[in-house]
Amino acid sequence: MKFHPATLPGLWRIELEPRSDERGFLARTYCEQEFAVRGLNTRWPQANVTLTRQRGFIRGLHFQADPYPETKLIRCSSGAIYDVLVDLRPDSPAFGRWEAFELSAASLCQLYVPAGLAHGFQCLTDSCEVQYLMSEFYHPESARGVRWNDPALQIPWPIPGPFLSERDRQWPLLSELA
Repeated sequence: MKFHPATLPGLWRIELEPRSDERGFLARTYCEQEFAVRGLNTRWPQANVTLTRQRGFIRGLHFQADPYPETKLIRCSSGAIYDVLVDLRPDSPAFGRWEAFELSAASLCQLYVPAGLAHGFQCLTDSCEVQYLMSEFYHPESARGVRWNDPALQIPWPIPGPFLSERDRQWPLLSELA
């Protein structure tokens, strides 16, 4: 794996390094030693997968609040997504800033997302599957979000007229977070 620090503090883009032969390839998506040497989380008690069937759909922007903040390791295993991270850490010099990446099954990249960042993505293709490792168990009472189209963030989602769940349409603006 090749680790590349992103602009937001603690966020990493990780390139997988496939070893290929006539069968296809093998690539590590996680190595405790490689994560630990960089001071990254090595405890992943929960793994999740989402399947989003329709191009243009946005999921997010989600995070889990104290006392159960989540660090995530995110990879698109089918299709392609525009993945957005927003820094919500009040003490961060990057508070309120966002960064985006295109992740796809073909790119063989993943993101290490520290706790305190909201996460969302828009599907660039039909049938997007996204895999997550989570540093914390899901606690519904701590589930939070920020509105996908918050004017303070000005995120340029690539596909106009997106589809969203009712829940994701109702998240508060960044200025309304308590």
